[in-house]
Amino acid sequence: MRTWPRRWPVTAAAAWVLFAALAAALALHGWRPFGFERAAIDWSTGHRPSGARHAAIAVTALGTGAPPYVLALIAGAVLTRGARGDRGDRGDRGTRRDRGTRRDGGTRTRRRAAALLLTPLLWLIAGQLLRQALMHGFGRPRPSSAHWATTVTGFAFPSGHSFTSAVCAGLLVLAVARRRPGWTRRAAAVAVPYAVMVGLSRVYLGVHWPLDVVGGWLLAAGWLACGAAVLTRVDRRPGDVTAPGGRTPARRADPGDPTVPARRAALIPAVR
Repeated sequence: MRTWPRRWPVTAAAAWVLFAALAAALALHGWRPFGFERAAIDWSTGHRPSGARHAAIAVTALGTGAPPYVLALIAGAVLTRGARGDRGDRGDRGTRRDRGTRRDGGTRTRRRAAALLLTPLLWLIAGQLLRQALMHGFGRPRPSSAHWATTVTGFAFPSGHSFTSAVCAGLLVLAVARRRPGWTRRAAAVAVPYAVMVGLSRVYLGVHWPLDVVGGWLLAAGWLACGAAVLTRVDRRPGDVTAPGGRTPARRADPGDPTVPARRAALIPAVR
């Protein structure tokens, strides 16, 4: 995560170049489905027993409505929990000037915590606006309603469920990576299958072509890369500096910290 500030432009550019290439290929094809896309929809229609259909509907429901936004808020809560440690020791009353400084610092901490809580949610909402604009701009038709196993509206490319589930799951992984790096793999082991299953359920239910889902994932990858940079900026505390090499953030010493002179004195050799 600490290398994201340098890598995110490359990741975002790669994802969006691939997304643009996919959109261009579909446009040159008249937004019609390719042969393998028709084959996937035909196979799904012919292999959809009642139990599997209900299971797919339950899975696809996790990619829209409240669940993605709840996950985004959980990601914000994870980030906020880590921000609480910036308030310092409440038991040390200090001087009047110290207390005033701490009150100002506490206000900044609360504002930063609120920003961290809401940033993932707002980033998801902003991504939805981008995705809606692209979807209406492209106007790719969905598969025939004869293949549908659930009710849908709107155009096909990029898939909204695929984009939304990938973004909210990715935001949660990014939050965990910032606060509990050791848990990142566990979070990804849950988030990735969630996003994949939601995307595949759209094809299985006959409401999206396979490349609609791929397009949703590519758009989400680029949006998440930019979101990682935004989270890094919002999570930066006053006094944070970049250590040599640009990889590890370091804290600048606070001149108002009463322990600073003591630490400096400990470093000065005793004069006999």
